[in-house]
Amino acid sequence: MDSSLSSPPILVLVIPCYNEEEVLPETIKRLTTIFDNLIEKNKIAYTSKILFVDDGSRDRTWEIIEENNKTNTFVHGLKLAKNAGHQNALLAGLNHAKEFSDCVISIDADLQDDLNVIEEFIEKFKEGYDVVYGVRKSRSTDTFFKRSTAQGFYRLMNSMGVNVVYNHADYRLMSKRVLHHLSEFREVNLFLRGLIPLIGFKSTEVYYDRNERFAGESKYPLKKMLAFAFDGITSFSVTPIRLISGIGFLMFLFSFVIAIYILVNKFIGNTTSGWSSLMISIWFIGGLQLVALGLIGEYIGKIYKEVKARPKYIIEKNTVHLSQKNKQTETRELVGTL
Repeated sequence: MDSSLSSPPILVLVIPCYNEEEVLPETIKRLTTIFDNLIEKNKIAYTSKILFVDDGSRDRTWEIIEENNKTNTFVHGLKLAKNAGHQNALLAGLNHAKEFSDCVISIDADLQDDLNVIEEFIEKFKEGYDVVYGVRKSRSTDTFFKRSTAQGFYRLMNSMGVNVVYNHADYRLMSKRVLHHLSEFREVNLFLRGLIPLIGFKSTEVYYDRNERFAGESKYPLKKMLAFAFDGITSFSVTPIRLISGIGFLMFLFSFVIAIYILVNKFIGNTTSGWSSLMISIWFIGGLQLVALGLIGEYIGKIYKEVKARPKYIIEKNTVHLSQKNKQTETRELVGTL
């Protein structure tokens, strides 16, 4: 942020939602309190907004957003035509918010991320940081399995050459110029945790303790977490293919050694056939080939999606646009009565 600007920044919170009717009223209540306090302290502009992105929810999520939009000046919403996935829903909100904000904070709707550090995010932004990452202090509240798999995920990503912030999810602040550069990335296979560090600019971290989910169920069960991790790896690194190539080369060397061993045994007359070793070799090499083909197919599938370049999301409804229209109409009516 330009330090010469004396006015408080316009902040937009972008919150992807998928079947969040149980937690949404409490989320809106707490965020409204946070916004009121920040405006009172002159930390953010009174035109700041809370932008909920309904990612094709099947419950009353959108109805709750619309109802609050009529009574709460902060609350606005985007409704996607169908479920596009968390990362696409988040991107939809970010792309929309960049047009009327100085900075944007992305956060999930489940109230697990500490809302009280939003003020610290703003302070870091005013100090000149374009990206502020929300990082968990610890994972003491997680189960042993979740903690182990999460830590393993970050280590694996870093070992694959993917630059991700350790213990950081999608709780972050980004400046307007970061958002504009982010919109220049056209890839369909989104992994925002890896994309944003690629942009560069000055960044820092804010540490916080993560809370238990207020209500509802996690939208990231083990199956989705594994798929998410695999997408992140294959979207940013060709290391897995290189590993397969390395294994193939080692297998070639191993087979060469075995061939010499077989020839030596043949010349010395020890030609006892080994059915078990033959079957094991066939199954092992066959399985390795299938794994290699599957991995290569994953990369080809990503190329296929990128080449088609289909839209990542389609917006069905937009209360921000409607609100702006209503304000323009009210202004014209007011001018006409004067």
